[in-house]
Amino acid sequence: MPSQRFAPPSEVPGLAARRIAADIVDGVLHKHRTLDDQLDGSGAHPGLKTLADRDRALMRRLVATILRRLGTLGHVLSRLLDKGIPSDAPRAQSALLIGAAQILWMDVPDHAAVDLSVRLVQSDRRAARYAGLVNAVLRRCAREGQALVEEVATQSLDLPPWLMARWSAHYGEATARDMALALGHEPSLDLTVKSDAEQWASRLHGEVLPTGSVRTVLHGAVTMLPGFTEGQWWVQDAAAALPVRLFGDIKGKSIADLCAAPGGKTAQLAQAGAHVTAIDRSPARVARLRENLNRLSLQAETVVADAVEWAGLADGLDGVLIDAPCTSTGTIRRHPDVAWLRQESDVAAMTVLQQRLLRKSVSLLKPGGMLVYCTCSLEPEEGEQAVASLLAAEPALRRVPIEASEVFGLSEIITTEGDLRTLPSHLPHADPKLGGLDGFFAARLVKS
Repeated sequence: MPSQRFAPPSEVPGLAARRIAADIVDGVLHKHRTLDDQLDGSGAHPGLKTLADRDRALMRRLVATILRRLGTLGHVLSRLLDKGIPSDAPRAQSALLIGAAQILWMDVPDHAAVDLSVRLVQSDRRAARYAGLVNAVLRRCAREGQALVEEVATQSLDLPPWLMARWSAHYGEATARDMALALGHEPSLDLTVKSDAEQWASRLHGEVLPTGSVRTVLHGAVTMLPGFTEGQWWVQDAAAALPVRLFGDIKGKSIADLCAAPGGKTAQLAQAGAHVTAIDRSPARVARLRENLNRLSLQAETVVADAVEWAGLADGLDGVLIDAPCTSTGTIRRHPDVAWLRQESDVAAMTVLQQRLLRKSVSLLKPGGMLVYCTCSLEPEEGEQAVASLLAAEPALRRVPIEASEVFGLSEIITTEGDLRTLPSHLPHADPKLGGLDGFFAARLVKS
């Protein structure tokens, strides 16, 4: 048996998860890469393959907590650092964020959070000289950090100022603060089930929302939950499941889903009995959509194409669904990187594409056909104003206002014009993890 002194040194448990978390946070903040790109697919961090499920879950929670609380973390660390966060060593910055996030919001012993952050810095050539600084600052954070968090609890620091200003202007300051507060909590898992929501809520230890979705707190991988392999449900935020319902009875009708991937709404349309054509311009995303439909045993024709260029059906369509590309500011509770990757100038750029899709959709409809337009954006230009512009330009279209009875009596999610508008602060719950919705807009229009 070889001597123990020749055995390769084993890495401290949890250090690999924190190293990958640091890489991914750096990818978002300094390289402007999305979380989705870094966690899945061909661009995923290579180290993810070596992580155990428990470490992978820790890494994801670390990254999400940092991005969800980035403004507050910046405030706390700036108060604890005499000269600011070192700018010449990104790993030192990441180590401070990772350590402070654990101390302030995660169930990790303070000494472990400090020790592993110091090790993280020591393993990086450029940052090693800051090991003493990281150690001292995080020890102070353990003593003083909570009071510093309380100092700014009402200031909504965890959103970019431009976004908070927009929401305050459009929704009012009180609602904007409620939205920002809701975004500070890690969201639960929402599922659209094929049937018997009460039974699946019981099996998955969750609850049935007023909208019919099942909401549960995820422990472990989604793929290991009962019903996944059998295709009995799919992951879909409760707000995202509402727009398809606006079509009403669509059994036997021809419906096109113009920006379909990853396919949650396509699945809803197929489950409701429609003849669905699902279009998306990305071959990789369409391949994933097909995989999802396969697992769910649902049928739809899939087309790889730019929706604006798609010829449509010879006889026209009974319905068109546009879940348009947008700034996605309504999804920050599930994708906290969006807050720091988007810029205000992105709003205008997105509205150009949205108008092209809307005009195209009108030409695809047969007379009497229905258009449901939706975005997961909280910006009025991408929702209310986009529809107003379309109606002004297309006299053949008229709005069909949504009734509260069509959205389970939730009158608070209907605008004065009769459109749907969900906010992160809607559906409050005693346990913040079980409350909230993604921010969605949807309007229903008919071609005369």
